[in-house]
Amino acid sequence: MKPCPHSPLIFFLALLLCAAPATLLAATADALHHQDLQGKPCANCHNGAKAEDIKFTGDCAACHNPGAKKGRMGSSAAKPEAMRKTGTAASAQGPGMRYPMLYPESRLGSAPNKMVLVPAGKFIMGSDTRLPDEGPQHTVNLAAFMIDQYEVTNLQYKQFIDATNRRSPEHFSNRTYPEGKADHPVTFVSWKDAHDYCAWAGKRLPTDEEWEKAARGTDGRMFPWGNEFSLNKANTPLRWKKLKQEGDTTPVGSFAAGASPYGVYDMSGNVWEWTDSWYKAYPGSKDKSENYGEQYKTLKGGSWWDCSFYQCGISAPTFNRAFFDTQVKNASFGFRCAKNEH
Repeated sequence: MKPCPHSPLIFFLALLLCAAPATLLAATADALHHQDLQGKPCANCHNGAKAEDIKFTGDCAACHNPGAKKGRMGSSAAKPEAMRKTGTAASAQGPGMRYPMLYPESRLGSAPNKMVLVPAGKFIMGSDTRLPDEGPQHTVNLAAFMIDQYEVTNLQYKQFIDATNRRSPEHFSNRTYPEGKADHPVTFVSWKDAHDYCAWAGKRLPTDEEWEKAARGTDGRMFPWGNEFSLNKANTPLRWKKLKQEGDTTPVGSFAAGASPYGVYDMSGNVWEWTDSWYKAYPGSKDKSENYGEQYKTLKGGSWWDCSFYQCGISAPTFNRAFFDTQVKNASFGFRCAKNEH
């Protein structure tokens, strides 16, 4: 969620919508230019016109009970006090929101992520155009598998540590995540933390190969969305530099236009993601490295963090990979889970 861009007067008008007649609702909807959880305009729910056109579906349903009747917002199912709350009970306001109880704290909730199917078949893996450990480019044939649509969030990980009495991540305070970051990807997690969360959720970590196929599809594209880099399709250091702001994670799924061919989000940027694979040379590689073997685990996807100090280059390509000791934790490492189709 984004900080509310409305003036106090405009926001006051929004509060009146619950009891407003259809004419007022229709007149103020466009004026409010309300932004929903995906950053889409009000017209996606209101159709820019009459109150009776309102449909409590999709993202709207996160605040308005899906069973609410169409028509005037005065129905009990659509009143603020009847809005569904997800996440923890401590706060119902998102990052930057100054008005509690109007929006749920979390768009996704605390349950393990929904998953998408990646069909069985071949795909192009790796690249011959950049770093030695990314090649040689080769074809891999995988069985069908499921993978989380989003990176595991702070709120989801909190449910895990509460259920298992596991130690909380470094950025948590009093065993809870920073205010406003329920839907940000959890960070400061080791490979074992990620592995154990996935097992607790009835899943597992994806392999290097599975992760890359889910990110790039079968046509060998460089980024989840295609072959041209875009500042507006992923949470990358280049984007923060352009904005002249200090970098940070963003809520998972914030860049809908950057989704992979299978509808998987944040496969480029946001946080590096642990995989289950050891860091080894690819088949046919002539590259020699003392780091290859069963000592480091592979991470994929790049992150929000500028790693130019390490001369790592742009970390957004789908074939990019990093390797670290399983005990390493930092502000740019997270994960998502996978599982077999059956």
